[in-house]
Amino acid sequence: MLWSLIKILLFVAVVAALTVGAGYVMENGPSVVIAISGYKEVELEPLPAVLVALAVVGILYVAFKLLSLLYAFLKFLLGDETALSRYFDRNRERRGYRAMNEALMALASGEGRQALTKVSKAEKLLESPEVTCVITAQAAEMIGDQKLAEDAYKKLLKDDKTRFVGIRGIMKQKLAEGDTDTALKLAEKAYALKPKHEEVQDTLLKLQAEHHDWRGARKTLGTKLRTGTLPRDVHRRRDAVLALSEAKDVLDAGKSIESREAAIEANKLSPDLVPASIMAARSYIEKGKPRLATRVLKKTWESQPHPELAVAFAEIAPDEDPKARLKRFGELTKIKPDHPETKMLLAELNIAAEDFPSARRALGDLPTSDPTARSLSIMAAIERGEGGDDAVVRGWLAKAVIAPRGPQWVCESCQNTEPTWTPVCSNCGGFDTLSWRELAKTELAMPTGSEMLPLVVGKTPGPEAPIEPAVEDVVEAEESTAPEAEIATEETGDTVTLEASEVEKK
Repeated sequence: MLWSLIKILLFVAVVAALTVGAGYVMENGPSVVIAISGYKEVELEPLPAVLVALAVVGILYVAFKLLSLLYAFLKFLLGDETALSRYFDRNRERRGYRAMNEALMALASGEGRQALTKVSKAEKLLESPEVTCVITAQAAEMIGDQKLAEDAYKKLLKDDKTRFVGIRGIMKQKLAEGDTDTALKLAEKAYALKPKHEEVQDTLLKLQAEHHDWRGARKTLGTKLRTGTLPRDVHRRRDAVLALSEAKDVLDAGKSIESREAAIEANKLSPDLVPASIMAARSYIEKGKPRLATRVLKKTWESQPHPELAVAFAEIAPDEDPKARLKRFGELTKIKPDHPETKMLLAELNIAAEDFPSARRALGDLPTSDPTARSLSIMAAIERGEGGDDAVVRGWLAKAVIAPRGPQWVCESCQNTEPTWTPVCSNCGGFDTLSWRELAKTELAMPTGSEMLPLVVGKTPGPEAPIEPAVEDVVEAEESTAPEAEIATEETGDTVTLEASEVEKK
């Protein structure tokens, strides 16, 4: 404390002397007259005067250092055995911290090699490996020396205070290398050390989802809710996604009872999650509870009409005739009558009942106002059913081949499309990023899978006898593969494949 006071007083004295000297020069002209004890005067020009002043400052600095060393030596003689070592340690620390500051500035400036040079100097001067190792690792990563970075992170594992930093650093390295198995184990260790760390929570959740550890992911998700890093509504949605994924895995394992309960739980957590509603409805159907299945599907249809919901709704009464099915589906189609999905569903049901004028009215102007492969294919089936000209039918089919696909499962992160809903995007690995929507620039291909309930066109007629069209049941839709369309007839059971190239030529 006393020594610090002395240094402050010396600094103030130097500043005061410089101020007085500057005032003297301003009053007496450019030359400086130095009088020694009143006997001898020396007159100096400004430049020599400045040099003399600098020399005096240097002498004072050296004298100050010598006095400091002398003071430490006197304390040593008086019995303080560590006085000299403390003096040299302070000097070494001062130089070490200066080097470390320079290393940090070089690191912030993007100069990785210079940062390594400075930090190696600081490491020799300081006994703070936890700081210098972090700077070394980051500088090594900047220049691409992963081995040096990993060695630096491993040094941090030895100390309890820095173990988390070391684990996190190696975890990020393994993620960059694509070694997700090791990264998952490291993320679990980092999570155990700091469960409230948001980045570790997100990384662990993503890795658990990729490895289908749904139960562990739900625990991590619960921690995110408790620590306030996830809103409650988002937590419910993602917990429903994890519960649904867990139900699917249980179903694949043959544990039907557990899968039913998990599917029902997922639906309760997020009623607007289409796959969860479908699985819950099928669970209720298996349990002989069609009313509950109907209620689940209607509630989700109100939130987001989807063709797979209609498929599940048809499974409630699989043996009914087309007219009875059309009547029962009224419960579903009256919810959102103006939605394109509702219009196409009604058109398909009327085609199945062979009421083609009603199918045309139900479809409305969709083929012209919002043309998609599915709506255009339905229009082709209506034209064929009403006995329209073959050229007109082929014209609708040709448009369907090159029409937009309509809504699909699209990843919000990378815009990748998936044929069916999955909790994790197969392209970017994003968790719960799929949404049912239409791409801004859709692919020029026919839709596949259950998004088209029945793909209905007739058999290509020969010159002798055209074959009358008929429609498969709404649930027993055959999967179509772009750019081909299967043409089925109910009476004969014949199936003909119409190549897209043939359609365009004709």
